[in-house]
Amino acid sequence: MPQNIERNESDRIPFIQKFIYGLGAFVNNLLGAAMNTMVIVLNLGLGMSPALMGLLGALPRLIDAFTDPLMGYISDHTKSKWGRRRPYIFFGAIISAVVFILLWQLPRGQSESFYFWFFLIGSILFYLAYTVFATPWVALGYELTPDYHERTQIMAIQNFMGQFAWLVAPWFLLFMQNKTLFSDMVEGAGWLAIIIGIFTVCIGILPAIFLVERHMPRPTPKNLLISDEQPAKPAKIMDVLTDFFKGFLITIKFKPFLSLCGATFLVFNGFMMVSAFQSYVIIYYVFGGDQASGAEYVGWAGTVSFIATSCAIFIATKLSTLFGKRKAFFITIGISIFGYALKWVCFTPENPMLVLIPPIFFAFGLGGLFTLMGSMVADVCDLDELETGERREGMFGSIFWWVVKLGLAAAMAAGGFLLYATGFDVALEGAQSADTLFYMRLADVLVPVICSVVAIFMVISYPITESMASDVRQKLEQRRGKMTADDNEVPPATELGAST
Repeated sequence: MPQNIERNESDRIPFIQKFIYGLGAFVNNLLGAAMNTMVIVLNLGLGMSPALMGLLGALPRLIDAFTDPLMGYISDHTKSKWGRRRPYIFFGAIISAVVFILLWQLPRGQSESFYFWFFLIGSILFYLAYTVFATPWVALGYELTPDYHERTQIMAIQNFMGQFAWLVAPWFLLFMQNKTLFSDMVEGAGWLAIIIGIFTVCIGILPAIFLVERHMPRPTPKNLLISDEQPAKPAKIMDVLTDFFKGFLITIKFKPFLSLCGATFLVFNGFMMVSAFQSYVIIYYVFGGDQASGAEYVGWAGTVSFIATSCAIFIATKLSTLFGKRKAFFITIGISIFGYALKWVCFTPENPMLVLIPPIFFAFGLGGLFTLMGSMVADVCDLDELETGERREGMFGSIFWWVVKLGLAAAMAAGGFLLYATGFDVALEGAQSADTLFYMRLADVLVPVICSVVAIFMVISYPITESMASDVRQKLEQRRGKMTADDNEVPPATELGAST
């Protein structure tokens, strides 16, 4: 059990600031959930193959393998009067909203190949803009406070706020196929995109406007000091690239961080691979192909999942305070494994209401994951600074969330091919074979259970406890105090050749 360590009241963040940061989580999750949920239109509305649909989820994410860490590096090294993060959050929210709206204005009467390339190019542009918003927003959360438990509180509130996206997303399918409002599902997707885009602009810019960045003292290497004899020169591109790759390699080789990334990939990947898959099980197994009734229960299951996840977030926060972040992770993931296993019993045509029971338990998976992991990554940033002298919230955050997005891409691609492998054929509607339904149900249960079990083993070696985090912070503050004292001995700027 963690030791009672004295906390500094100045490290506590006002609730209103936590709430505003949480609004960024809602926008962040809403865009991701909308892409994942609305993509079913390509299959059910336009007849695209599930395999191609899976590729459309995966291929744009490969671009993120390069753009996310690059955006993290740019954010870490940005110097402006508005801060390192806020300008990107502001403009990223606006641009991503505009591209998202345009992406879903799908033209009619085109070939499957046309829709594939139209959506692929549009998705790549969207995720580029989305990265500009999301990466600095994540990094901002890591540096809002240095307090071990306050970090968990911040992540709990932002995770809770983000869950509202998963509350509304399951109802998107029902909204898009509303025949009273729209002629078909494709038109419904276009109008839904406009609503989401407007909301993204109005809410996504708020963290950039109202939050204040915590400026951490950074060491200035002596070889970067400029003298009268050596005037300032712009940094060479090769120097920047060398610095970027050096920081990138240090980040991905940091073992405590790797264990967090691996566990996150597995838990999130397992959940997302069957999130869309689950909709097919409910519609075609529980309701025999009745899309309207199935979509309604998908929505209600999402509502139950939201309520359960909201409770799980605060339970995970309390468990973290009592037992530490690592043990809290083990407990919450264990509960989610039980919930996934319940699907085999509760997803049944004989009693469709039982569909609402498993989400109560497997909601602890994501509820605990993004509450605890974000807080643990912030602790990792401190340990990295102690060892390297650098602050890399942007780099750590970008790689961590790239792993999340990689998990989503892998889940969508694998989910599409897995659905295809079961023998599912949308043209058969409710006449799917018994073998197809059996394999769909089996994948819906086994994939997240196996992924979650492996994730638990990956976090066993995570070393940072509350006492260790407190010791790291004390050493950092001593170092920063010494740096400040040393800075006071540095000759005035004019003596260094800098402009006044």
